Amino acid sequence: MQYKLFQSDRFSFFSLSSGSCGNCYYLGNSYYGILIDAGLGPRVIKKRLAEHGVELSSIMAVLITHDHYDHIKSVGHLGGKMHIPIYTTREVHRGIRNNPMIHHNLNGSLKYIEKGKSFKIEDFNITPFHVPHDSNDNVGYYIEFGGQKLTLATDVGNITDEIAHYMTKANHLIIESNYDEEMLKNGSYPAYLKERITCGTGHISNREAAEFLANNFSSQLRNIWLCHLSGDNNNPELAYNTISEALTRKGVNIGKDVDLHVLGRNILSAKIIF
Repeated sequence: MQYKLFQSDRFSFFSLSSGSCGNCYYLGNSYYGILIDAGLGPRVIKKRLAEHGVELSSIMAVLITHDHYDHIKSVGHLGGKMHIPIYTTREVHRGIRNNPMIHHNLNGSLKYIEKGKSFKIEDFNITPFHVPHDSNDNVGYYIEFGGQKLTLATDVGNITDEIAHYMTKANHLIIESNYDEEMLKNGSYPAYLKERITCGTGHISNREAAEFLANNFSSQLRNIWLCHLSGDNNNPELAYNTISEALTRKGVNIGKDVDLHVLGRNILSAKIIF
């Protein structure tokens, strides 16, 4: 079904949850929407969507970043039982299929995408791009809609030139800010896990996210959301302050030049309307 959009019909974004406890994000309008990742149970997804006035039946597709369980928990139910198209790369689909925790075959809901090749879902023009991470594969998404541009990159081992390209084009940016370096260094994680996080195919720190944002800030950027915060090696106030201070030093006025948000772990975020 094709929907005719009116100029007054606006898009909105919110997070249903962000972090190792489960990741799921919504982007849509009053007619339809998409989910990016589905790392919560189906009942939780339905309930949290409804809290912002969104029916699960309005979801046209699910875009998956990678095959770690905190990003794919409900793909079997959403794709196999509800027949919602599940979009991701062949490698990620292979990882989903081989995961013993996924109990439904996606069958006709399985949709393959290729990095760098754009595709359309209703009025969304979506370009997947490579993100380094220790999964079978990992993609970020650059989404153009209604004259606006949103980029999401999570589980980022390091910010490559390709990631930077799509981040710097965005009006609305969801960027990982996973850990505080001192908290991780002095924390209880074993050495191998600390190495996994920091080795370039794990996650990026508050400092790395802050330096990138401060050095690449553009006046076209209207919203920044910090995602996938560690529950053990970070906290929302620390992540916010690290990024806010770096931007302020560059002359960026938080709340005037750009709005900065932190997405909570297993918490429904506020709905931001564009």
